[in-house]
Amino acid sequence: MKAISYARYGGPEVLELGEVDDPKVGPDSVLVKVRAAAVNPVDWKCREGYLDQALRAVFPVVPGWDVSGVVVRPGPAVPEFAPGDEVIGYVRADVLSGGTFAEYVAAPVRTLARKPRNLTFEEAAGLPLTGLTAYQVLYRILEVKRGETVLVHAAAGGVGSIAVQLAAHLGARVIGTAGAHNHDFVRGLGGEPVSHGDGLAERVRGLAPEGVDAVFDSVGGDALKVSANLLAPEGRLASITDPEVVGYGGRYWFVRPDPQDLRRLSELAEAGVVSVHVSETFPLERAADAHRLSQEGRTRGKIVVTVTTD
Repeated sequence: MKAISYARYGGPEVLELGEVDDPKVGPDSVLVKVRAAAVNPVDWKCREGYLDQALRAVFPVVPGWDVSGVVVRPGPAVPEFAPGDEVIGYVRADVLSGGTFAEYVAAPVRTLARKPRNLTFEEAAGLPLTGLTAYQVLYRILEVKRGETVLVHAAAGGVGSIAVQLAAHLGARVIGTAGAHNHDFVRGLGGEPVSHGDGLAERVRGLAPEGVDAVFDSVGGDALKVSANLLAPEGRLASITDPEVVGYGGRYWFVRPDPQDLRRLSELAEAGVVSVHVSETFPLERAADAHRLSQEGRTRGKIVVTVTTD
């Protein structure tokens, strides 16, 4: 099959389009014909070797963890899906090997859920990783409640834009950091935008003088330090990028595949609670350009790679 792969760590230039072996479908896996695969920052971080201490790379590596597509064949221990079913998945394994930037992927059934019927394949591909991250942090780690005030960093980004929508759905007041050009976008998601950078603490305190009840950090560094000082007395802090959050009394979280959470996100998307903004799409052969754009770190919503279908 055709796929994007890399035979060594490096920059976007190591990504090559070519033929790789068809994936094998184990008893608990599902062969999915890929229609679209979203790009996430973790993809290029893996490609550059930043996660080498945690994830063993079996070269050549096909990148990509997010997918939307159509079931071709379920494994013999998978009664949940049938050929022709449209699915989404956060197809992460404990090694880097057979990812989603390919014509087909063998996805463990625990990573899949049915695709929201009202989303395009491109939109649906952008939901799994970002949606699961936002859902798990807000519902399980921060346990956001109605009437609370939540500060969401990078509110116009992939994770942040979903987090704003979910927090608003939970009945929270949402303050979201974003560049001035994204303020209207954040308002449309249900948040109150504030500019990031110098003076952030003063701007947030101007909106929430008593402090915020919870902070969802996806930036780290100085933003995390400022956030810790903006918490109300019983406030909670979580970060998905900076383990130093533990030193501030918060929690660090790395998203995990969960079919029940993914199913719930699909339901929320079909109910109109959650939408996915796709900023740009690239054909499979231009995956390197998609990675380059992701590394710039200024994307509104999601970048998606599409796979041509017969």
